[in-house]
Amino acid sequence: FVLNDRAEGHQSVKGSNWNVIIKFSGVKIESVNLTLSEDTYTFSLNSVQHGGNDITMTDLSQTEHATICWQSSMFVVVHTSFKMKMQVQVSPEVQIYLYLQQNEQTKGLCGSYNHNTQDDFTSSSGIVENSPHFFALSWTVGTCKTDIPQVCINADNEKYARDKCSHLNNISGLFALCHNYVPVATYFEACVQRTCQSATDLLERACVGLGNYAKACANKGVYIGDWRAETNCSTSCPSNLIFDYAMQACNNTCRSFSSHDSTGVISDDPVEGCGCPSGTHLDTPLKCSPRSLCNCHYPGGITGPGSKIIDGRQCICENGNLRCSDVCDCPHGQICVHCAQTPVDTTQRTCESLSKPSLPQQYITEYHGTNICISGCYCPEGQYANHNGSCVTREKCTCKFSEEVYAPGETVTSNCKKCTCKGGQWYCTGGPCPGTCEVFGNGQYKTFDSKRYHFDGHCQYTLVEDASSQLFSIQAESVPCCDEALTCSRAISVNLKDEIQNEVTLILRDRNVTQKDLKSGINYQQLYSVHTVGLYIIISVNNLGLNVIWDKQTKVKIELQTKWMGKVRGLCGNFDGELMNDMMTSSSTVVSSTLEFGNSWKTAVPPCSDVTKELFPCEHHSYCYAWAQKRCMIIYSDTFKDCHPKVDREPYYQACILEACSCEFEGSFLGFCTAVAAYADACATQNICIKWRTPDRCPVYCDFYNKEGECSWHYEACPHQTFGENIFSGWLE
Repeated sequence: FVLNDRAEGHQSVKGSNWNVIIKFSGVKIESVNLTLSEDTYTFSLNSVQHGGNDITMTDLSQTEHATICWQSSMFVVVHTSFKMKMQVQVSPEVQIYLYLQQNEQTKGLCGSYNHNTQDDFTSSSGIVENSPHFFALSWTVGTCKTDIPQVCINADNEKYARDKCSHLNNISGLFALCHNYVPVATYFEACVQRTCQSATDLLERACVGLGNYAKACANKGVYIGDWRAETNCSTSCPSNLIFDYAMQACNNTCRSFSSHDSTGVISDDPVEGCGCPSGTHLDTPLKCSPRSLCNCHYPGGITGPGSKIIDGRQCICENGNLRCSDVCDCPHGQICVHCAQTPVDTTQRTCESLSKPSLPQQYITEYHGTNICISGCYCPEGQYANHNGSCVTREKCTCKFSEEVYAPGETVTSNCKKCTCKGGQWYCTGGPCPGTCEVFGNGQYKTFDSKRYHFDGHCQYTLVEDASSQLFSIQAESVPCCDEALTCSRAISVNLKDEIQNEVTLILRDRNVTQKDLKSGINYQQLYSVHTVGLYIIISVNNLGLNVIWDKQTKVKIELQTKWMGKVRGLCGNFDGELMNDMMTSSSTVVSSTLEFGNSWKTAVPPCSDVTKELFPCEHHSYCYAWAQKRCMIIYSDTFKDCHPKVDREPYYQACILEACSCEFEGSFLGFCTAVAAYADACATQNICIKWRTPDRCPVYCDFYNKEGECSWHYEACPHQTFGENIFSGWLE
């Protein structure tokens, strides 16, 4: 896969391009290939190579574009000339971290980094995919296995994984120190999935998952302590090296004292791994030495302490520092020269390859086998195989979107843009999408900028409000229905003002809409309208560009036109296209803790206490977990197969598991039905109608209201609903 690629027209210093290619073996990363202009680096398990040569822990790789060195036995860091930093973990398995400048625009698996989260799934052909599966496959290089595992099916592995990874959730454990700084839920699920899907080395995989959270905490300045000893994840070091959580070998090798070495000015956050004790320096990969015994390094080799003639110059190696005479005394008028190899790109002759990333020459054998020419059928020079297998000119190349093939000139709508197929590429025009915030169940949130989080408070909270002119605000309050405070409905308060500050409040509760704060002589129908559409009630405020869609239970969806971008705030985020700042408190501080964020948007009336701990219902009701998994697999089943290419199922599946692990059997059905209905609704927004309800699964009894001898009420999964000019048009069950 291409992980990141410089976007077209944006180049680094001296016009050099860069990209990162990752190669998988099963569910693990086998290697990471970084190309910077004409330099290519390969990172694999316990190995770093440049141009086919190993870069060991004592080595340093310096070119015009990058400096690369080992921070510890586990981490390697890359600093580029255009301020990109890449950190690669090479033990006990390969992982990658990228840090970019604000003005850097990219494409690939890491997204576009253009301050617009809505187009992060832009495929290699230029169209925004809805499914992460097809988005990822569009960035493949060479041949690739397409049945990517997404859900673990090994019950024994999963039980082990959840038990081992539960160290992260333990509110009395070491990791609890970080819960208020880095939300733990995502790291817990990732730890479980990576461990469960492993065929061997379950403990090692779990320890990697725990280490990922510890690293995220360290990046926030929170150090967990000796978590490896507490979790049976301890590791040993060779020779006289020691293990530590604050290694920084780039500045602690004998090589760092050599005159040509620039790592002395590099400052990086410490990392874990094996390295040298205080007062010593890494001289060979397995040996730490005091500075007085350090060897000296120079571009042509290594020399020990003392005097030596190097390239005709008198040099002295002392304390790891090589000092030579100023003149490069080459015989017969020769000069000192440094050389580098030049990679060559190759591509296949298919329409799909026109949008695929090119492969550097030195990796052709690695990805395609020993023969770069593989027996098969290919199109003649100047022609390309389209998605149907026919040979056509570039102008007649087809395009692909969500597994469907389109002829040149055909158009589709993706991410609110009109996209036209031309020469195997999608060319899209149009503005940004309206914002949609969604809340359902026991605190499942999706903000206007598509950030998902869980916050289950039982006070009244501000979902969204006009941040400047205060023309509207929407509050929500969870209504519990059992001893453990399961949310069985949600009361919504919609507060509106007109241009002359006349106010009205609409209360959505107990399946009805009531009005309050009405004044005589004012025509409120010009301010808003109320419509019952299928199972939903819709409040439309046309002059504000606002819709509130309520399912009369726990789900509420708020739609805002693009004129509100960057002008709102609340639990639904600020709708500015940035996902990282969505958790901004009422005091305008961006935080990491969902509890701190959620509590800050609690309304003053009625009075209510803060939420003090995050609940994990499947841990509290472990006997419900297997039942919840079995029921929620409907989201992954053939029932929704038409929707899978259009809408990512994983976040809805995870939400379904949480909702189904409730306090009582009846309540678990309510949570399950709400979560599945949320996925079906997301499918409907992509014009995919799913008939998933049955008499035994979340039934709707519309026919109950038919009088004897009449047949006027029926349930429909996706009847098309349209009313009012520019008010609402779509499918609602």
